[in-house]
Amino acid sequence: MQLADTQLFQGMTGAEIDSLLGCLDARKKHYQKGETILPEGQPTQWIGLVLAGRALISSSDAWGNNSILGSAGPGSVFAEAYACCPGQPLQSSVSAAEETEVLFLNVQRVMSPCAQACGCHTKLLCSLLSLCAHKSLELSRRILHTRAKTIRGRLMSYFSECVLSAGEYRFEVPFSRQQLADYLGVDRSALCSELSKMQRDGLIRYHRSHFEVPRPFWEEMS
Repeated sequence: MQLADTQLFQGMTGAEIDSLLGCLDARKKHYQKGETILPEGQPTQWIGLVLAGRALISSSDAWGNNSILGSAGPGSVFAEAYACCPGQPLQSSVSAAEETEVLFLNVQRVMSPCAQACGCHTKLLCSLLSLCAHKSLELSRRILHTRAKTIRGRLMSYFSECVLSAGEYRFEVPFSRQQLADYLGVDRSALCSELSKMQRDGLIRYHRSHFEVPRPFWEEMS
């Protein structure tokens, strides 16, 4: 992925991006599937930008129950809110859902313009503010999905978002079944059972991570 294609560096030239990478002490790291990228309970001063693969943001309680809060694919950032609050420990962990490449940026250098006071810092701050706002909306949507009392209701709410986001009735879910269950706050076996029932009822069709909402139902949701 080209950095100029990401929302964080949107509207910047290649020269501006190269200049910023030096200012922000940019560091690129690779992670294998399942490897921890940022641990829960520790503060960070780094914003992570996913270049390839996918990162999972999750949280565990004292009894070991895991909740998936979201995921970050190529071009997405994570830990930006915590990095902007010095000393604030992460209340979630970030791990690699698959082989993943991440570019880390020192947030303190983002918040403090360099001696040259280059205009690209202002562009970056505007992009970062926009990304934080979008992340807040994503968390709000998860709250809406989990407000439904039934598993089917939670799935319908989530699939509705997927359809509207994709702009078509075929889409790919970026979670495994266990991860989707954790994201929606339900039991995995119960979720799989409900998916099968929804397919028998003609509400959805799916194969692994590929889902389809039949057109009449999709148009009704739109």
